[in-house]
Amino acid sequence: MVKETGRAWRVRFPCTYLGLAMELYPQKILVAVVLGAFMPDSDHPPSYPLNKFFEWYPMESMMDTQFIDYGSLEQPGTSMLFGPQLISFKLYRNCSAEDIELAKFLIRPSSLFLQDLSKAKNFSKEMFGSVKRAYILCNEDKVFPVEFQIWMAENIGAVDIKEIKDADLMAMLSKPQQLSMCLLDIAQTRT
Repeated sequence: MVKETGRAWRVRFPCTYLGLAMELYPQKILVAVVLGAFMPDSDHPPSYPLNKFFEWYPMESMMDTQFIDYGSLEQPGTSMLFGPQLISFKLYRNCSAEDIELAKFLIRPSSLFLQDLSKAKNFSKEMFGSVKRAYILCNEDKVFPVEFQIWMAENIGAVDIKEIKDADLMAMLSKPQQLSMCLLDIAQTRT
């Protein structure tokens, strides 16, 4: 949990950390880069992109992922555990066999924190909204299909959109050189 004055955040998705950093320290961020992740905006609760994803792609699209309810009626929660088929055929599909097996070995259940995110205050236009955003689209991502990635880039108001051909969700493993080039290009464009 990350604490901020007047607000407590439980964070599961990496871009929610990025969003919180944008909200707290916008003057220290040249550009926020999103790669294969849910990114909130300042017009909706932080749960909005996750809700949109499950509207477009039902939980069944997550193959053998297990969704397990926990908590109480007053404080319900849902955890998820990625299954080996999802890891092999969607998450790490263009990665080495070693990376796939390591991912299967290291996978742990994690909460979606959907209820917490839906109750959290929107990020502000003044702080969060002042940071420029870039989106790196991975055209072989089978978790976030291209049309969802385009929606995400538009929804967050990305000023730069780059594409990595043949990259899956784990572009940092499947296409590390191309990802590095995209990041360098974005940084050079913004300086």
